[in-house]
Amino acid sequence: MTTRLSGTKAAEFLYAEALLLDEGRWDEWLELYLPSAVFWVPAWRDETTPTQDPQSELSLIYYRGRRNLEDRVWRARSGMSVASTPLSRVVHAITNVLVESAGEADAVVSSCFTVHLFDRRSERSHVFFGRYRHELHHVDGAWRIAQKKILLLNDVIPTVIDFYSI
Repeated sequence: MTTRLSGTKAAEFLYAEALLLDEGRWDEWLELYLPSAVFWVPAWRDETTPTQDPQSELSLIYYRGRRNLEDRVWRARSGMSVASTPLSRVVHAITNVLVESAGEADAVVSSCFTVHLFDRRSERSHVFFGRYRHELHHVDGAWRIAQKKILLLNDVIPTVIDFYSI
């Protein structure tokens, strides 16, 4: 039986990830990530070039390993994170899902996104938009995220961004 990821299954996977974030089901969301996963939002070096190396260049968000994501989720839930209190309401919309490459046990999937966010502190709505690049591995009968790169295309970031809001 083949495990090659189809476009339909890739889209369903991304939609499910987005729904888990929207509904605050963060433990289930974390389970989508491999222990060694990378979650990265590069900054922009100039008007047309994002940073390329999270180890040596500025990033908007960079978590290496699911454990670091787990720590961030804990802080967001604890109420001790000023950036996450009170939590914003969000809804993700994923489009243009494309399987760029797929083998029996790995795949690269690109997509576009918008995230509509209501910031309860300022009582304002914002929209973030950009592109996702997911590197997925098929492990123990399920697809898991090895790397998620989020290229945020907004010129201005009017409020705090976090793992659940982009």
